[in-house]
Amino acid sequence: MRCPDRSSDEPARLRALAEYRIDEKAGLPSLDPIVDMAVRIFDCPAAAVNMIGHDHVFLAANYGIDEYEEGRDVSFCAHAINQDDVMVVEDTALDPRFHDNPAVLSGAVRFYAGIALKAPSGHALGALCLLDHQPHASFGAEDRARLKQLAGLVSDKLELRRLEAIAEVHPSRFEASAATSPNAIICFDDRARISAWNGAASQMFGRSADEMIGHSVDILIAEEDRGLVHGAIDDVLHGGTPCAAATPLTGLRRSGERFAGELHWSRWPEGDTMHFGAIIRDMTEKLREHDALYRLANHDSLTGLPNRNLLHTRLSDAFGAGGSPAVIVTDLGGFTDVNNTLGHDAGDLVLKTIAERIRATVPEPGLLARIGGTIFATLTDEGNPLRLQALTAGILAAIARPIVVDGHEVRLSGNCGIAIAPDHGENHDELITSAELALFQARSGGRGGSLIFTPHLRAEAVARRMYDAELHRAFERHQFALFYQPQVRLVDGALVGAEALIRWKHPERGLLRPASFLPALDAGVLAEPVGRWVLETACAQAAEWRRIDPDFRMSINLSTAQFRSGELEWQIRDALERYSLPADALELEITENILLHRQEDILAQLQNIRSLGAGLSFDDFGTGFASLNLLRNYPVNHIKIDKSFTRLVRSSPRDRVIVVGLIDMARHLDIGVVAEGVESVEDAEFLQAHGCAEAQGYYFGEPIPAAIFADRYLETMPRASRA
Repeated sequence: MRCPDRSSDEPARLRALAEYRIDEKAGLPSLDPIVDMAVRIFDCPAAAVNMIGHDHVFLAANYGIDEYEEGRDVSFCAHAINQDDVMVVEDTALDPRFHDNPAVLSGAVRFYAGIALKAPSGHALGALCLLDHQPHASFGAEDRARLKQLAGLVSDKLELRRLEAIAEVHPSRFEASAATSPNAIICFDDRARISAWNGAASQMFGRSADEMIGHSVDILIAEEDRGLVHGAIDDVLHGGTPCAAATPLTGLRRSGERFAGELHWSRWPEGDTMHFGAIIRDMTEKLREHDALYRLANHDSLTGLPNRNLLHTRLSDAFGAGGSPAVIVTDLGGFTDVNNTLGHDAGDLVLKTIAERIRATVPEPGLLARIGGTIFATLTDEGNPLRLQALTAGILAAIARPIVVDGHEVRLSGNCGIAIAPDHGENHDELITSAELALFQARSGGRGGSLIFTPHLRAEAVARRMYDAELHRAFERHQFALFYQPQVRLVDGALVGAEALIRWKHPERGLLRPASFLPALDAGVLAEPVGRWVLETACAQAAEWRRIDPDFRMSINLSTAQFRSGELEWQIRDALERYSLPADALELEITENILLHRQEDILAQLQNIRSLGAGLSFDDFGTGFASLNLLRNYPVNHIKIDKSFTRLVRSSPRDRVIVVGLIDMARHLDIGVVAEGVESVEDAEFLQAHGCAEAQGYYFGEPIPAAIFADRYLETMPRASRA
């Protein structure tokens, strides 16, 4: 865990924080509505305004946080106040600064986004933050802009609190502070006669201090609201306290213009006379900001259509009212060519045109939303399948009409998926998912088709079609990443190397493990280029780590497609030369599935690779039908006992016999053994006692990103010298 840096002017920062006199137990209730709004806008379970003290932190406002660590050294926000922009940690468990933070280890915080809150002096006081116990796949530019706008609202409330605190503690300083404050501030006596007036008040009301001093505040307030002010004064004079919450009122400018205002009170005695200070806010712009925030949260910025968030809200309302809504999800075909040939400006114009056309086909009170780049969703209360199919036909016809952009004729196509409640979904998530599954199925029939969801859609076929396009985008947009799992020597626990394992940082579904996408990847055209990328990336990482540990070994999984290309040997040679790696720094892993086809051709390639000096390992050994026969014919120097055996060595006599037999056989063949899936000290001790040399598994460490691997293992574990 990395402790946050401290300000170069820390004493002044702490003095600035002290001016606010925020009760660390009670917080600042005026901030509660803002953190509530943050939770709703970002669909996070928790949000907070966290103030950073000398060696501790405290919550000025929060939603969804029951317990938290008070130490500054473990605070995420203590890092955020050192940044000018929004600090986003999509998965705290994968960040070298936070992966071993107590809140991360307990599972309480897996996502964080925060932005510093600053005093008028420029010193950072704390941060507005969002928290989730689940990682978030992304937090884009629009999300950052929304969080900044909310932080502006928090800063306004904090400034009001600062001025109130000054009036409470040093009444004589209130007027001096008011003179330089960006807020409109007036002071008046117990008969509502104005005694002080600052420049911001002059700008707000269009009246100078000279003409206002000594006059009643009534001239500034609409007649219907004057009683609120006089009533509050009378209440204080009879022993009450000013209202802690803001007093809404209608202000009057010199021109007679009325505006929505808000008055915040403070008061202090001077001799026998009670004096009042009031901070007056023009809420016109804030109301606009509130509307803008709502629009940002609920509408697409390009087309102006409702977005997925508002669609979810309307669907939830429909279900809550006992309705049976239907959803049509529509995707455009051929749009990528528009962006690639005519440019993104032309693409934006096409999207806006399509949005207008589809909206024109949707009868009232239906709703059209843009829920993805080229994906639209239509919400309707029409439950008749025939009428819904007629509606989709109209949508598809509107999409198919040519569009002229800068003299170029553009023709697009579309596909639609339809889902009807309650048969196809009993809440908004289920209904939209059903419509999207129907859309994916409709795509397989070619462009221009539509389909109503049926419960018997084959999930695997849908997933393969979905993954085909997504996998290409993932590779192009660098969404694949390598994680590394330590491999250790059992006799002394020394680190011998790591296995490189691919992960997919999916923008919507988060971090995906290989089992969820490798079958689709291996079956497509991307298998070879992705395999080449894995080889290159892992070799580059191995070279970096061998500067720390000269005997470090990197294990890399190979795919059938890499052998099929016929270029694997040369790719390995090239990578070794480029990164100045000795061949024995690599352990290349193969499975039985790779070897069952074109055995002679693959055998020749493996012999050439082995002659380079690289290691060859037989992965998932013992799970196939031909493992022993292949072991006899192929030049492997390691076998990896599959985790399905090692996990049961102590509880299953049959698996124990198999594992012990494999270890004994490998020893007689002079082949090394690595046991996968070791999850307990008892498993490790059993394997070591029966002659297994190396192991990997969650007992030693889970697969993690390179930055965390270096901190956790290379700098701390003993190293295994091959000498």
